[in-house]
Amino acid sequence: MERRTLLAAGGAAALMTGCVVQRVPATNSAPAPSTAPPTTGAPATTNAPAPGPAPLAKVADIPAGGGVILKDQSLVLTKDAGGKICAFSAICTHQGCAVTGVGNGTIDCACHGSKFDATTGERVAGPAKNPLPAVAFEQRDGAIFKAS
Repeated sequence: MERRTLLAAGGAAALMTGCVVQRVPATNSAPAPSTAPPTTGAPATTNAPAPGPAPLAKVADIPAGGGVILKDQSLVLTKDAGGKICAFSAICTHQGCAVTGVGNGTIDCACHGSKFDATTGERVAGPAKNPLPAVAFEQRDGAIFKAS
């Protein structure tokens, strides 16, 4: 199955399904400063951007050749030796158990021994018949975020 990369509007971040193919740096597009005098009688406000969502993980916290399992999000993030990040469902396609580990190029489910390729999600061993579904994500500022 072919993985495709979609770019977020304006090129501000890379939107991924499965593995990172391209990283697009964030741009700072702050609004132009206002030249209008402040109004009187009302407190001054700023046009500071609202805080964004918290990252799922920092890229640096995902070990090369391994990965991290985010149980609360039912998500597994992997990184190959070259630094390519992938995101998959952490729910085994055999009987719905949560995967339990990532290493030696596979995502492993201890329930019945299924193993999935850590860069494609494809089944490589065990009773599971289907791959782990890829999950869309954004990589920006050295972190992984849920796709918006």
